[in-house]
Amino acid sequence: MDEEATELAVGTRAPSDAFMAELFPESLLAATDEALRTFESEVEALRGQGDEQVFDAIKRVVLVLNEINEDHDGAGYETEEREQLCLTSVRP
Repeated sequence: MDEEATELAVGTRAPSDAFMAELFPESLLAATDEALRTFESEVEALRGQGDEQVFDAIKRVVLVLNEINEDHDGAGYETEEREQLCLTSVRP
């Protein structure tokens, strides 16, 4: 999004080719960041805990992300983006 904004500002991208802010509004990004920060904190606190507690944390973040997606008319996350969120969340 920063790259797109810079390109718009310097005139190397036409406004008709700018779509990132529409696809990823600040409300979506902020809510997603908060959900993932909460998830990361929960997972960090679960070190040494059993699988059930970890799966409960995963379930909670998935439900929150689903709510965020619904709040954005189902256009918040595409399948590929959901997969990327999962991959990013489970990396050490």
